[in-house]
Amino acid sequence: MARKCYPKVSEEYEKAVQKCKRKLRGRIQEKHCAPIVLRLAWHSAGTYDVETKTGGPFGTIRHPDELAHGANNGLDIAVRLLEPVREQFQILSCADFDQLAGVVAVEITGGPEIPFHPGRQDKHEPPVEGRLPDATKGSDHLRDVFGHMGLTDKDIVALSGAHTLGRCHKERSGFEGAWTTNPLIFDNSYFKELLSGEKEGLIQLPSDKALLEDPVFRPLVEKYAADEDAFFEDYAEAHLKLSELGFADADE
Repeated sequence: MARKCYPKVSEEYEKAVQKCKRKLRGRIQEKHCAPIVLRLAWHSAGTYDVETKTGGPFGTIRHPDELAHGANNGLDIAVRLLEPVREQFQILSCADFDQLAGVVAVEITGGPEIPFHPGRQDKHEPPVEGRLPDATKGSDHLRDVFGHMGLTDKDIVALSGAHTLGRCHKERSGFEGAWTTNPLIFDNSYFKELLSGEKEGLIQLPSDKALLEDPVFRPLVEKYAADEDAFFEDYAEAHLKLSELGFADADE
């Protein structure tokens, strides 16, 4: 991982982060909205481009222009669901708030604990559209998109495992259905389902199947299906990297 030099935040800010985390736990559990909250955090961070150092987890996803991007269909729902908590913590940047919510969404559904470092500054210029993965495409596309973020093959497969949460909605993505039988539990069942083949009632997207067809991706799918601890360890590392793209880089 890139060396980081995290900014120092005030004691008041740090206390607000901890209190906000507690409030987010309650809100996300109450509304059963962990999957869409995780998607909000991801789609915010996943616009980062390592070459131009633009995009990334800096609060711009709340801008109407970015929310209107095709890949972000339905994410206005996540913004709206989180707003009662957001209003209580105006001291926090939107950038920190959205990434903290993503960390909480994984934690409260049984996933790994992901470290959180505050101090992201909000930016106000949304990135260009087209930087997020397209579910209809294969492994070359995945490597291209995640490569622009500076992420690795291992990161791609580990992050794909978060499809254990949530479902596709036809009106948002053109696809319909959940990847697993319990889409509110974070575990390694995405990989198990992927290896066991298509089943009625569950979905496998072209970008999911690409993980099985690629000679580098498939052994990681098999590893994570057999060993949930290994998946959780690699997922936590990949999620942390994603949530800090362009943030606190020591070599800047």
